[in-house]
Amino acid sequence: MPTPFIMPKMDMDQEVVTILEWLKKEGEKVEKGEAVIVVETDKLTSEIEAPASGTLTGILYKENEEAPVTKVVAYILAEGESPADVPTDKAAAPTTEKPETAKLAVEGEKPVKATPVAERMAAQMDIKLDQVPTSGRKVTKADIESFAKGQFGVEPRVKVPATPAARAAAQAQGLAIEGISGSGPRGRVQQADVLAAAKQPKPAVASPLAGSSKPMIGMRKRIAERLTASYQNAPHIYLTVEVDMSAAEASRKRLNKLAEKQGQPSLSITTLLVKMVAWALKRHPYLNASLISDEINFWEDVNIGVATALEEGLIVPVIHGADKLSLSQINDHVRTLAGKAREGTLSREEIDGGTFTISNLGMYGITSFTAIINPPQSAILAVGGMVRKPIVIDDRDTLAVRPIMTMTLSADHRIVDGANAASFLKDLVSVLETPELALY
Repeated sequence: MPTPFIMPKMDMDQEVVTILEWLKKEGEKVEKGEAVIVVETDKLTSEIEAPASGTLTGILYKENEEAPVTKVVAYILAEGESPADVPTDKAAAPTTEKPETAKLAVEGEKPVKATPVAERMAAQMDIKLDQVPTSGRKVTKADIESFAKGQFGVEPRVKVPATPAARAAAQAQGLAIEGISGSGPRGRVQQADVLAAAKQPKPAVASPLAGSSKPMIGMRKRIAERLTASYQNAPHIYLTVEVDMSAAEASRKRLNKLAEKQGQPSLSITTLLVKMVAWALKRHPYLNASLISDEINFWEDVNIGVATALEEGLIVPVIHGADKLSLSQINDHVRTLAGKAREGTLSREEIDGGTFTISNLGMYGITSFTAIINPPQSAILAVGGMVRKPIVIDDRDTLAVRPIMTMTLSADHRIVDGANAASFLKDLVSVLETPELALY
């Protein structure tokens, strides 16, 4: 009897995946454990392996179609078996009561065509991936750039020195960082340079998407479904505070001078936030909890997700055990995970298991906003950019200009009461305004 190829369930609340590509076509031979399908969930892209060796047949779902998990998507014929034995109706295909966890293809077992970034570039430039020479197992961004230069005379883009805030601001303003003059050391482009360039008059250019439409599929659709369910099912409460970041910024500058002397990367605001949020979460377990089957589960580990914007949508890499990590370790994780997110190389372990999320839009010039909780977590912290404001700093009503950051906590009111949320924010403000508290 033909072996059913059942789409595995990779998340507890997952119902469908989007089939991006069949690596094997109808009638081709496959080996057990060989990657056959590339699928996309709301979190990442994965390769699904063949459950048996034989001939692939009876494909029920085409590329860019949504396929239900735990259902048959194709069949594998053993030697001597006939395609006549294969159901052609999706409704007639069997299902599995206990879906197996998706087994990702192990890198090295089968060369992968290209990285997600390279695939997007190739599609935009109408380049066939099988024509691109590569020295590795994957076609990379560098391979596409080199091929484009040889074929079309397109020069690879030179990496312009710029701060992360400047790059984020340039993306938000729709500006090419290469065309902006930098005022920083050695011509490094600063955020102020980008904002100044954005104010310059420029001719109106029609958006390439104007007058077009595209189906909401894959990651974008999954994000829409999950956040809609979260907003409808979890009664959100919102609490907003302002933080004087003078002490935190002074500490960060001192630490960055030491890091520079040691040849280490500088600490970001996000790194500091992850450290301080982890400290506060250990003191407020209801903010590090989930509602599962009418029970509040209090997580022992503090696993903080950092929302990262991609062209396809939002992905949240997770820093596991953040409460046990040093600032430098957290900084390494933040930088590494952000890079993997942009390259599309995050593993499932690097996006699963989050217990709390931080969403920082300060680099886009946003001063305050609210965020929707990432289920099944109980809360998310929305962080705006620092703005210099005059504030009263003592009992004598002395005014001083200080860097002020606005934070808004969204919490699931089924789990978190207003007093619990307020107490968490109070402690978080305290540790940010007095960083030495995190040492105790």
